[in-house]
Amino acid sequence: MVSAVALFGLQERLIGYALIVAGLVVAAVADRLLLRHLILISVGLVVISTMSLEADLSDAGMARFAITLSAAVALPYALSRWWHQEDIIKFPVGTGNRWSRFEYGYLALVVVAGYLILPVYFLGSGAYRNWPDVSGSGEIIRLFIGVNGVGLWDELFFICIVFALLRHHFPFWQANLLQSVVFVSFLWELGYRGWGPLLTVPFALLQGYIFQRTRSLPYVVTVHLTFDAIIFGILVHAYNPALADVFLTDPR
Repeated sequence: MVSAVALFGLQERLIGYALIVAGLVVAAVADRLLLRHLILISVGLVVISTMSLEADLSDAGMARFAITLSAAVALPYALSRWWHQEDIIKFPVGTGNRWSRFEYGYLALVVVAGYLILPVYFLGSGAYRNWPDVSGSGEIIRLFIGVNGVGLWDELFFICIVFALLRHHFPFWQANLLQSVVFVSFLWELGYRGWGPLLTVPFALLQGYIFQRTRSLPYVVTVHLTFDAIIFGILVHAYNPALADVFLTDPR
């Protein structure tokens, strides 16, 4: 998983590819099943690395994100399900269980924490500048689609693929830590820089824990998109101070 740091955190593609190859060689010696699953994860990482993750709201940019990120999920899933005849990668939507008091309470905590903390990060650190200026209704709509689309994809790839495959070989805490390294590296290139990892590392770990506890993709997606809704409002407000002017912790 160190390859993700090179690929997305440092944006050193050649080093990242070399680390992927080295990891696969070690896995080939240690455990052939682990090798198979690391190849699936590596396929997704390589596909993602073929494009810049810098936010781009142009037609070409959004199409590139949609096609590339979709392929990064579809290829490992297809190889696992139809080539290897495995049932490890799943997208559990219909659990049939109602949300518990814990789940409702955690979601409420997410809203409060996101509302109070996220403006301090995005506005105080200037991290909002890692996203394009959104000054018109068209750009705002595109930003909404992009933020939520990437948020949904995050859970499909990092939780349902990376975490699920690693969980097949490692204890929960190790698998969760490893998936968080990949997740946070991706978010770094996407724009969560500066002291962003102080937020994204706990978030990634908690998403893994929540998925392990609930086994519900809709719930972890709801949590993620709740954060993303707040981030969307902050980004709109950052470039249009008169809009979404509802944050108590605007440090500017």
